[in-house]
Amino acid sequence: MSTTSILSAAVEPATLLNDSTVKAALAAVERNEPETLDLQARLTEIPAPPFNETARGLEVKRLFEQLGLKEIRVDKVGNVIGVRPGALAKPNVVVAAHLDTVFPEGTDVRVKRDGKFLRAPGIGDDGRGLAAMLSVIRALDEGGVKTTGTITFVANVGEEGLGDLRGVKELFNVTLKGKIDSFISIEPGSQNRITNAGVGSYRYRVTFKGPGGHSYGAFGMANPIHALGRAIAKIGDITVPATPKTTFNVGRINGGTSVNSIAFETWFEVDMRSETMAALDAVRDQFNAAVADSVKTENARWKNRGAVSVDIELVGLRPAGQTPEDSAIVKIASASVTAIGSLPALSAGATDSNLSKQVVIPSLGAGSTDSNVPMQLGIPAVTLGGGGEASRAHSLDESFDSTNSHLGPQAVLLTVVALVR
Repeated sequence: MSTTSILSAAVEPATLLNDSTVKAALAAVERNEPETLDLQARLTEIPAPPFNETARGLEVKRLFEQLGLKEIRVDKVGNVIGVRPGALAKPNVVVAAHLDTVFPEGTDVRVKRDGKFLRAPGIGDDGRGLAAMLSVIRALDEGGVKTTGTITFVANVGEEGLGDLRGVKELFNVTLKGKIDSFISIEPGSQNRITNAGVGSYRYRVTFKGPGGHSYGAFGMANPIHALGRAIAKIGDITVPATPKTTFNVGRINGGTSVNSIAFETWFEVDMRSETMAALDAVRDQFNAAVADSVKTENARWKNRGAVSVDIELVGLRPAGQTPEDSAIVKIASASVTAIGSLPALSAGATDSNLSKQVVIPSLGAGSTDSNVPMQLGIPAVTLGGGGEASRAHSLDESFDSTNSHLGPQAVLLTVVALVR
């Protein structure tokens, strides 16, 4: 059976609200939310800097074991995987949240709590995603939910920065190749957030080299830093379309020896993004032309004395992609958001229950997430919000407002069950 036919056979989310086990699971999410927030804080306080997610991954592995998942393992790049078997192996829906943060080793990640607010680097991105995923696993068990299909849970590495989506690339190309029917990633954001378009990106490190020398004694020699400056100025003049939104940014520069030395090496890093590969390739072509012209101009300026050379290294490629608005998975996720928004409080200890009665409108949009990889491969994928409201992502004063935060994992749970029921 094809993935399309599997998903078209999914259950309508609103119908599932009449199922006693699903209702019990949704109530468990709401009831357990205070503990979920405690877990979110605890996981956030386990450092997971780029390329060093092991400690946090091992704790998630322990939690997978505690929650009774099967076939728990860590693949060769560090993804932590656990399975909740259904009656059948298919459909297999993967639910993922990423382990890594953008913050370097030594960052103070202690969580400060102020009423409904939690503050710490990584508390939302993706401390909330991990906590929401674990909340879903626990609630499915407490509700006694049985499914026809299988749910595979993954805490993956390498979502941020130069991690280059290496976790999900390994997942789809090696670890679970050919075994994933649909994919849901959980990122910070309110429960109505549905990312169905993947913003692709090229990231390059551009290194200029030359013989270098004394700023006075060797004056007249081609200068790598001057070539770099020419290149950045030309990149700043690149023209891009407004639709699809296409961007470029020189984010880091480095190099040189001293103020009175002609540099022998310098480099910058550039990020280019767009919602389509065609637009992304077009801005990349302009970038390549800008760099080549800057080297040619710098060498010609000094009549090729001590010529400058350049090396362009691809350090990140996130493919652009899209899951159409009329696809089964987007319709199911949207219907789940709407259904959860109409629910009254389900658990005796629920708080903010009046908020859960508000009409919630699903919000579709684009983003750069782990879902980019399956989208590009043509596998149905969305990224869903973990609930609450996250702000100041990727900053030292990142904050998470837990008001009504249980609605996020509830919407994820209902979406997943509808896909595998």
